[in-house]
Amino acid sequence: MNVTKRLLPMLLLWAGATASAQMADTGRSLVDAFVNDVATLSSRFEQTLLDADGSVLDRSAGTLEIQRPGRFRWAIEDPYEQWLIADGLNVWSYDVDLAQVVVKPQSEALASTPALLLGGSAEVFSEFNYDGSFEESGLTWVRMIPVNTESGFRQVDLAFAGDSLRQMVFLDNLQQTTFVILTDVSVNETIDAARFVFEVPEDVDVVGTPITEPASADPASAEDDPDAADVMSEAVDAEEGDVTPADDQLVHTLPLTDIAD
Repeated sequence: MNVTKRLLPMLLLWAGATASAQMADTGRSLVDAFVNDVATLSSRFEQTLLDADGSVLDRSAGTLEIQRPGRFRWAIEDPYEQWLIADGLNVWSYDVDLAQVVVKPQSEALASTPALLLGGSAEVFSEFNYDGSFEESGLTWVRMIPVNTESGFRQVDLAFAGDSLRQMVFLDNLQQTTFVILTDVSVNETIDAARFVFEVPEDVDVVGTPITEPASADPASAEDDPDAADVMSEAVDAEEGDVTPADDQLVHTLPLTDIAD
């Protein structure tokens, strides 16, 4: 009896530690599978933006389509029409009512943002630290913390039903929280590649210059390539806070990105 009493706390502690380890393995595995095993995804979404006091700032609804590697289309249909299209090289934000398109190199626009998860970037686990997981109401919640504390986001929570992504929650550095609920989720079904190609409509203002090939990371090569030098110059301007008002359009279209920083 005395031996049992001594062993029981140890057994309970071991069981708790094992359960925690299993949850950690589960959370990591879910994110890893979502990034690496999901080739395509299509769904509808409902998005709600709350301020620090919990008051609703904005509600929107639309469709999400993903084709990996590196392509997604986030299309708001209500209460206004806006598209955010990542084509693998550039991110295009099209505001239909404003008749304006904002374009930036994708590697710059999505760096250290939750949108890396949509594109299936291999950099996810280098850009985000895994911060645990837990079960609630039949969902497995996984928390990811950006490595870059100046990314504009403080944490990203992902909720999975089984291995299917169903909810996303983003907390930004302004204490605003974005809730995204996915419905009618379809995974690894064929999606027309044309959905991820943006053709600039006539009579639409274009802010920014799209790139036609991945920007070189070698500064020396940028000196010999005027286009690459322009891309690097734009990146430096963004880091120094030289941002035009039109840049905010990209941020408000999809709070997964942080292009204003």
